[in-house]
Amino acid sequence: MNPYVLSFQEIDNTKLALVGGKGANLGKLSIIDGIQVPDGFCVTTEVYKEIIETNKEISLLLAQLSLLNADDRRGISEISAKIRKAIEGISIPKAIDNEITGYLKQLGEKNAYAVRSSATAEDLPTASFAGQQDTYLNIVGKEAIFKHISKCWASLFTDRAVTYHIQNGFDHCKVYLAVVIQKMVFPKAAGIMFTADPITGNRKVLSIDASFGLGEAMASGLVNADNYKVRESKIIYKKISTKKLAIYALKEGGTEEKKIESERQNMQTLTDEQILQLDKIGRTIEAYFGCPQDIEWCRYDNKFFIVQSRPITTLYPIPDVHDGKNHVYMSFGHQQMMTDAMKPLGLSFFQLISDDFPLIQAGGRLFIDLAHDMASPIGRMIILKVLENADPLMYNAIKKLMKRKEFMKSLAHGRRVFSIGSGYLSWPLLTQFIKILRGNDRDFSKTLMSQSEAHVKKLQKNIVNLSEDEVFDFILEAVKQLKKDMYSPQSMGTVFVGVYATSWINKKMGKWIGEKNAADLLSQSVDNIVTSEMGLELLDVADVVRSYPDVMNYLEHAKDGTFFEDLDKLEGGNSVSKSIQAYLKKYGIRCPGEIDITRPRFNEKPTALITMLISDIKNFEPGAHKAIFERSLMEAKQMEQDIIKRIEKLPNGKRKAKKTKEMISRLRNFIGYREYPKYLMMGYYWVIKQALIREAVQLMQKGIIREKEDIYYLTFEELREVVRTKRLDYSIIMRRKEEYKIYEKLTPPRIMTSEGEIISGEYDTAKIPKGALAGIPASSGIIEGRARVILKMEDAYLEEGDILVTAYTDPSWTPVFVSIKGLVTKVGGMMTHGSVIAREYGLPAVVGVENATKLIKDGQRIRVNGTDGYVEIL
Repeated sequence: MNPYVLSFQEIDNTKLALVGGKGANLGKLSIIDGIQVPDGFCVTTEVYKEIIETNKEISLLLAQLSLLNADDRRGISEISAKIRKAIEGISIPKAIDNEITGYLKQLGEKNAYAVRSSATAEDLPTASFAGQQDTYLNIVGKEAIFKHISKCWASLFTDRAVTYHIQNGFDHCKVYLAVVIQKMVFPKAAGIMFTADPITGNRKVLSIDASFGLGEAMASGLVNADNYKVRESKIIYKKISTKKLAIYALKEGGTEEKKIESERQNMQTLTDEQILQLDKIGRTIEAYFGCPQDIEWCRYDNKFFIVQSRPITTLYPIPDVHDGKNHVYMSFGHQQMMTDAMKPLGLSFFQLISDDFPLIQAGGRLFIDLAHDMASPIGRMIILKVLENADPLMYNAIKKLMKRKEFMKSLAHGRRVFSIGSGYLSWPLLTQFIKILRGNDRDFSKTLMSQSEAHVKKLQKNIVNLSEDEVFDFILEAVKQLKKDMYSPQSMGTVFVGVYATSWINKKMGKWIGEKNAADLLSQSVDNIVTSEMGLELLDVADVVRSYPDVMNYLEHAKDGTFFEDLDKLEGGNSVSKSIQAYLKKYGIRCPGEIDITRPRFNEKPTALITMLISDIKNFEPGAHKAIFERSLMEAKQMEQDIIKRIEKLPNGKRKAKKTKEMISRLRNFIGYREYPKYLMMGYYWVIKQALIREAVQLMQKGIIREKEDIYYLTFEELREVVRTKRLDYSIIMRRKEEYKIYEKLTPPRIMTSEGEIISGEYDTAKIPKGALAGIPASSGIIEGRARVILKMEDAYLEEGDILVTAYTDPSWTPVFVSIKGLVTKVGGMMTHGSVIAREYGLPAVVGVENATKLIKDGQRIRVNGTDGYVEIL
């Protein structure tokens, strides 16, 4: 039988479920040498369970509460109030009463105590319930302590705590509460200490907030605290605030606010010596727990007492590199339009394909280590050149870092990302670039694409009959072929010619005739652009669907598992089924977040297309595909004629016009291929994924894994070993599933150092209207309309004139583009997917708008200026 009460000294790692996060941490703190913790004990979750679970009224109310979602504020408020009232009205059984009383007598019944809630899901790496449940200070007398124990239990059901449970997926019936009873300390000063800077994330900077009296003055926002920062035992920053109020304990119990004497209001709360003493305590506690800590402290009788320590849950993880050198990590996901967390198989497989880059994992994302390039003058020059137009926020952050002389001196040296003569910057690539540029062969892209498609078909044919080790050997060979197809000098040369033509046209047209971003309109309806074709061809599917009312009704509640089987039962279902399957044969290999091989493709989840089909039917007349293409083509030709006429009137106009015509031709011949290598990658992905899933089914049938998707939580090499040995420690899968849940909630930084410091870049806002949101001008034009803030593609129900506001778009989003009039994204650059397709469709677009999905509300009217790069909320 589990105990009802445990002293701090009786708490160890096995007692978390009994004492909750706060209680468990206090138990650990009390055994660290040199750390003073006020004595106390925990009323365990066994008491809470016994009282709550046997009460029929509370059980009924909890069942009602479990049916509510986080948006039902009124329902949450009404039911939560009833639960709190019921809990506070329950009497504590005599046997439990006696046990608690016994512990109080040992510590002294007449002493004052702090009574604190400690939830089983609190102060954990996965979630911090800090501030969700109540704490009561300076409670004197047994009767008052028992009353506040009940209040702590009840605080598990405040409106904010219940909403937090729902938002974080906690079952109300399975979050239990222990109560910490701790001797009060009546401090002269108190505060909070973070062993990593909570603003920048820097793990080497410790931050202390301090004020007079009890720490609750800070927690409640009554006073501005002093702030001190310490790095490597040296105070590097001090801010002394004016402290007009403090909270002190009363002798008879409770607390009171007191005005601080005027001569003390601007005094430093802690001396420099005390700050460094506290820094040492913080680093000791951090070392014991093994991760950065959020620590509550107070100072009494010339001693520091620690009353709580919890993990800091908001820090982004640092790559696991320990060489004593400085590193600079650039988010690879921001370049790939995939800032979501990836599963281990997805991460490891992408690294396999991209081993030309020094990619490194952190927080379920991929980063490029730029330190080796930044250590070289040429490397720094290339980085700045690459990032200047691609991502100004990264560019400005890197420039900021380069000004730190001491940091730059200690940069790691080694393998570089950008080096002339190898990889992307090889001499064969330069040769091919010149050859393709001069040749300007319209069929060159198509020939490259045909050769690559033949390799995919061969792969698909040859992999079907392979199993176990043969499959993995074959996949490794297939990856080599994919890299040849994607990164060959011919392929990369074709991409670079299109990019060069874009840059040349924009630069020269701006200089010669004052035409901004001229290439945007000129690149509409170009050849061989698989992504924009994907959007237009879905309009053809919509034309088939719109003819059959029964099918349209079915789409509102379609299921993936029986999708085509259900369609065949309906009038017109067979025709629709053939149309969708033909579409999927070409584009079913794509999906949101597609660089993660574990993500479900449209082939696996055809219902993901439904919202886009419905929007197409609602917003377009039949035959829209052809009409849109021809209109865009006419606009591009008209733009070309207009530009040439204006240039011919310039000095030396005939020569300039001839050169411009040639460059427009190159733009239209080659810019479409820019989107093809990723499409090719997805073709390989689909064939390889099917083979891996076949192996997963075999593992499941042998009882080695529980579901096919378990293989997603193994790396590629780990999976190969499991297939070979038929052995697996399943706890690895369970642990990684929990880690993935944590990573999903994190926001990856664009630039981060090996100290964990997040380096932010800023836009130059001097040239945009006051209050406007700055970004990158990705596609020219100005449009006003209703903002549709959409985070998941399957939620993209759109109406004519809507402007899409989202975190990022990858090729799977392309069908959405035909229904919108403008685009705003949080992530992106000039040559990322959303920008390319916005230009192809002639949509004004601004990308890289920081916090776009939070600052712009769904339904607001906004103006998007894709020419100058800003968004106005109207």
